[in-house]
Amino acid sequence: MPAPWWSSAVFYQVYPRSFRDSDGDGVGDLDGVTARLDHLQRLGVDAIWLNPVMVSPMADHGYDVADARDVDPLFGGLGALDRLIEAAHDRGIKITMDLVPNHTSSQHPWFQAALRAGPGGAERERYIFRDGAGTDGNQPPNNWVSIFGGPAWTRVVAPDGKPGQWYLHLFDAEQPDLNWDNPEVFEDLEKTLRFWMERGVDGFRIDVAHGMAKPPGLPDMEIAKAEMLLADMDKDPRFNNDGVHEIHRQIRRVFDDYAHAVAIGEVWVYDNEQFSRYVRPDELHLGFNFRLLRARFDATAIRDAIENSMAAADLVAATPTWTLSNHDVDRPPTRYGGGPVGLSRALAMTLVMLALPGAVFIYNGEELGLPNVDLPDEALRDPIWERSGHTLRGRDACRVPLPWEGGAPPFGFSTNADTWLPIPPEWAALTVEKQVDDPESTLSFFGRAIEMRRMRSEFEGRTVSWLDSPAGSVAFARDGGLVCVLNAGDAAVALPDGEVLLASAPLVDGKLPPDTAAWLV
Repeated sequence: MPAPWWSSAVFYQVYPRSFRDSDGDGVGDLDGVTARLDHLQRLGVDAIWLNPVMVSPMADHGYDVADARDVDPLFGGLGALDRLIEAAHDRGIKITMDLVPNHTSSQHPWFQAALRAGPGGAERERYIFRDGAGTDGNQPPNNWVSIFGGPAWTRVVAPDGKPGQWYLHLFDAEQPDLNWDNPEVFEDLEKTLRFWMERGVDGFRIDVAHGMAKPPGLPDMEIAKAEMLLADMDKDPRFNNDGVHEIHRQIRRVFDDYAHAVAIGEVWVYDNEQFSRYVRPDELHLGFNFRLLRARFDATAIRDAIENSMAAADLVAATPTWTLSNHDVDRPPTRYGGGPVGLSRALAMTLVMLALPGAVFIYNGEELGLPNVDLPDEALRDPIWERSGHTLRGRDACRVPLPWEGGAPPFGFSTNADTWLPIPPEWAALTVEKQVDDPESTLSFFGRAIEMRRMRSEFEGRTVSWLDSPAGSVAFARDGGLVCVLNAGDAAVALPDGEVLLASAPLVDGKLPPDTAAWLV
């Protein structure tokens, strides 16, 4: 039986509002993605993962869904998605979408009905409403805080106009958490899954896949700062509760009716055994393992991340996943030190990632070497900025629109200079147009690496064998014969015998310089 398509796929994450704008409103859309599919085909990706495009008030840029079975007009409506699916499939590229099952928008018809129904109404049982504590219920039901900052509870006005119950929102107040103990919630999700897969969608990335099941009784938590919660969600007692696994089994039973489709969980869990539960044969096909993304540029830390990621998957014979970037974290060149050093390390880590067995996820702009952008305060759009009282700047710095062509903003992203986030003028040197025909560019490097990964037999096999290497470096081999060496130290290191297929920077006297990786056969 052949391996499923997703088991070694290169997924390309499209943040739609920042990919390309087709209608001149300054915000990217789905027809903009369709218009630039040639770029993705040339890059060699197997699948696109679209961040949320469902109908939404956009309080959290689409992660607050008001209608899960329609596309927001901002992104071009349902017809634009149909056009994208057809055009992508014609090029052999799969389409996967974001699914947000932990919460809805506060503008969702269900939540509006819950507000009208009042305490005890069946409509409120779809969410997590509770009476308040303290005198006259004027205190939140427990001490939980929002991942985005501030309290995790908001009090509503009762139908009679008096202060009423409180509802839970682990994220923004406009994202009320669903009550997954209510069977209506899964019944509705199943309709959503089938709606999209019948339209040709090839799978879903499941947002906060470790979060739907809440701890029984909603006990108080040890209070932590919001920035700690964002960094260490796996240590938060409100996540990764045992009940979440039956939810994923229910979801998997729907997917089993669509043999081609893939379910990918956003799983911020680092204990190997706990992580492995999400990718058991009757749960998710893939789970995002963020260990490599979180590893500092250090040989020991990188090897530890790879070993643990492989071990977690091997516990249940699952496919490992690898990523260095997404819409929620600093871009790799910035994270690895910034400037030329940061970019060199990012390219080296790209070779490490692409040398590993399993599925790989690349974030739009990563192939151009884009860094974070230092945005002015007035440009920030992430709800974290407001909810934290302007103490946390949020994630906008890694979400700036892509530069396509030309010498000045908006670089072909839009015909409108007033883009939803400003594009820095210095990105003139990083446009697709500048890089596409330059054999030394970051874009050309990505294209060569992805093509080799797909075409060469040396990348076959499921295991990694560690090789002896000088201090400060990491070396491993694939079953098929590929050897990958990373130099994270301060001095050039000798390479093992073999032909160099690709290096992230030129060798120096036959040696691998610092902040560089190479593939050998």
